Amino acid sequence: MIVAGDFKNGVTFELDNNIFQVVEFQHVKPGKGAAFVRTKLKNIITGATVERTFNPTDKMPKAHIERKDMQYLYNDGDLYYFMDVESYEQLPLNKETIGNALDLVKENEIVKILSHKGNVFGIEPPTFVELEVTETDPGFKGDTATGATKPATVETGYVIKVPLFVNTGDIIRIDTRTNEYMERVK
Repeated sequence: MIVAGDFKNGVTFELDNNIFQVVEFQHVKPGKGAAFVRTKLKNIITGATVERTFNPTDKMPKAHIERKDMQYLYNDGDLYYFMDVESYEQLPLNKETIGNALDLVKENEIVKILSHKGNVFGIEPPTFVELEVTETDPGFKGDTATGATKPATVETGYVIKVPLFVNTGDIIRIDTRTNEYMERVK
């Protein structure tokens, strides 16, 4: 059990047959009346965010989220196949479960499969990926406006904004949390 007074960012718990993760929390002690905990919670399964207040003594069952490394193999229409790197078992997941998590992930990359009590609800890609730029407009010498960007298509088919000096064939590092260009690797 977890007590609302002990909330921290990232804590997961069960409430009303759903699993929530604390995104933000604030302990409030007004001049009059009892103290309370104001929170912003994310429903892990649906992705919806709600705001809720709790009495600091409220207790909820803690939810254990299992993160398992699996290799992304390939997709076949609406099904995406993953392989457990230890047991070699394959797990097919549909597009609704995955969402946009694989926009920047190549086949054969290792991702984390997120599950609660055996029910898979999401995928966590690696924090940084290195992908080849397959198509972008050429940058022009002298065209160096500060912070100027252009669209570039990477090998997974995703389009990202990159600086003007990035060319077709370059390998770039991308932060998958924000889907933003980080640096040119080569």
